[in-house]
Amino acid sequence: MEKAFKNHLKSNLPYLFNSKVILAVSGGVDSMVLMHLCKTAKLDFSVAHCNFNLRNNESDGDEEFVVRAVQNLDIKVHVQNFNTKAFAEEHKLSIQMAARELRYQWFEELRASEGADYILVAHHANDSLETFLINLIRSTGPEGLAGIKEENEKILRPLLNFSRDEIESYAKEHKIMWREDSSNASTKYLRNKIRHQVIPLLEEMNPKFLEGFSNTQDYLKQQLNLVEDYTEIIYKKAVKKVEFGYSLDVLFLERLPNTKAVLYQLLKSFGFTEWDDVHHLLTAQSGKMVFSHTHRLVKDRDELILTKIDQSHLKKSYEIHQNEDNFMIPSGSLSFHEVSEIQEKNNHTIYVDYEKLKFPLTLRRWQEGDTFHPFGMKGRKKLSDFFKDNKLSLPQKENTWLLCSENKIVWIVNQRADNRFAITSKSKRILKIVSH
Repeated sequence: MEKAFKNHLKSNLPYLFNSKVILAVSGGVDSMVLMHLCKTAKLDFSVAHCNFNLRNNESDGDEEFVVRAVQNLDIKVHVQNFNTKAFAEEHKLSIQMAARELRYQWFEELRASEGADYILVAHHANDSLETFLINLIRSTGPEGLAGIKEENEKILRPLLNFSRDEIESYAKEHKIMWREDSSNASTKYLRNKIRHQVIPLLEEMNPKFLEGFSNTQDYLKQQLNLVEDYTEIIYKKAVKKVEFGYSLDVLFLERLPNTKAVLYQLLKSFGFTEWDDVHHLLTAQSGKMVFSHTHRLVKDRDELILTKIDQSHLKKSYEIHQNEDNFMIPSGSLSFHEVSEIQEKNNHTIYVDYEKLKFPLTLRRWQEGDTFHPFGMKGRKKLSDFFKDNKLSLPQKENTWLLCSENKIVWIVNQRADNRFAITSKSKRILKIVSH
């Protein structure tokens, strides 16, 4: 196994030989074997052990065992204790999820503080099979069926090509001691139920089930790579960056085969789960929306507009007092300077009659029913009609600011000034307002 491990590193993770790494060691057979393999491969590593304080004296016994074993090998060890139950209750997580979050958060903090390049964890082929079956039971996309990734940013899993039987045989052959976690025998958890009840039945039907599964999973990963390549081509043709997010070309997407699958590939990283609703947006009326926890997808004419849900919308208005030269707003700033004459004109600059303003001015989002008197035109116009005429998307409307004097709009910032505050031959004071 030592030779196979070194060959695997040389072929797939060669950079580890020149990297500083941190090895997660629980005291179980998997991590204890990985530690010895890393030692024989002469990797530059230290050890990290998590004590989740979930099994009383047994948890403390694991910690003492790991510290003693690591010190005997003359390796630096880091230990962190967690109040996992309190964290789970506070964040409304299962114990397993709480332990996972605590573990990987600390690993990353430790990696950064120690100047290490990677974290190594001891997941193996059986773990990948269990994860596959869990995801299959819970319903998942293709990525969930591909099992555990060997490389996931700074987390590496160099034992994924090896089975639990191979690891235990190596441990016994080399007289490597390990600790058994008593909770692994309980079928209270889904993973343990699959490990102890489901997989033995599958192996009874096919003694080489794990080997066959590993081959099948390799084929699936290769097919997913092809899908990613295809998605990248589609992305370049269907998606473009816009002011407040991304725009997807509806007409182009509708012409593609398997449109729903394409939408899944394009949008899977934004937290959407209602894929039928996302697909139906293609033929929905403008203004229809689908939400994830973090993002929103809006149908806008021949586009789907993807934007991040922005909490700054909760702050809808600001007061600007007289003699303020510069005022910061979420999208930038406004500057106010009295001038003697009109100078350059552009969409970011207006000139108004100072004496027509009533301070404090208000800067706010637009509201349904707002009207203004467009500069250069007679009469008033609804803002909703102005937005429609200028083909503004919903995110553009939501991010439009109005500079107002009392209840009158002075400026649709960066778009159009109001005629009621325009400079005339009778104006005595001119205020220049610039959006930065």
